[in-house]
Amino acid sequence: MPNTYEAIASTTLGSNVSSVTLSSIPSTYTDLVLVCNGQTSSNTFDIRFQVNGDTGTNYSSTQLYGTGSAAASTRSSTQSSCVFWNSSLSNQTAIINIMNYANTTTYKTFLVRGANTAGNIDADVGLWRSTAAINSVTVLIGSGSLSSGSTFTLYGIAAA
Repeated sequence: MPNTYEAIASTTLGSNVSSVTLSSIPSTYTDLVLVCNGQTSSNTFDIRFQVNGDTGTNYSSTQLYGTGSAAASTRSSTQSSCVFWNSSLSNQTAIINIMNYANTTTYKTFLVRGANTAGNIDADVGLWRSTAAINSVTVLIGSGSLSSGSTFTLYGIAAA
């Protein structure tokens, strides 16, 4: 049987902000998908996210990225947020899959795919070292701000 995406929360920024929080996430879905489309005020897109307001050093991530002419990777551990895009270009799109988010016996895993209008791509895996169910997601910027017009939509995956 196919799974169904159901919109839980969506926001389009009316002004530049340093972060966006999507909260009151019900525990009735199997997984979550966060779709981010936007730009930043400083032409950098060091985008990160946190869950449940956790600013402790409970996040790790591995990034693979390419520009069409070069590729690289990086790994971060014991971080206060999970990096899912780190680029000097604007007009980014990222899709974050959050698996088994309501489970209270396992750590939470994130898979991220990103791209921008310059043709750069990014694939990441992240970990939040907590067994708490996820009830909010915050997207934040490393420097500058998320620009007006950027959109953030959170979907729940419901078993059909």
